[in-house]
Amino acid sequence: LTDVTGVQTCALPIYAFTSIQMHETIGRKAGLSGTDHKYLGFIIQKGQMTAGELAILTGLTTGAVTSLIDRFEQKGLVKRELDKNDRRKIIIIPNTKKITSILEPLYREFQNDTENLIASFTSEELKFLETYFKKYLKLMDDTINNLNAI
Repeated sequence: LTDVTGVQTCALPIYAFTSIQMHETIGRKAGLSGTDHKYLGFIIQKGQMTAGELAILTGLTTGAVTSLIDRFEQKGLVKRELDKNDRRKIIIIPNTKKITSILEPLYREFQNDTENLIASFTSEELKFLETYFKKYLKLMDDTINNLNAI
């Protein structure tokens, strides 16, 4: 595909599809589905949170979040604790050590290769990539917000 400026854009959808395939493969090797693997990434990145906060972050229903937490808890990846200030709330606490021990070996080579790839770019190329991804993330966030408002 070529956009109106003549720039090749066919790599963008292929990037997205390949990213999904890679994460699905990593998830499967870790004993998770690809989507569970990515939702576990939210929990690792954000740290402990309530089930409601995870529902807002992921866009999942509270029922789907309960099932997700059940699956993670059965594997020892998270634990539930009652909020000390509001016993109606459940805090999800990641078992970061276990999660890291499962995922780090699966990502090690990819992480090293990614660091080498980034090191191969000039500072101007890195600045361009940073600008592109910031704008693209805003575009995706705006699309999510617009669709959620319908």
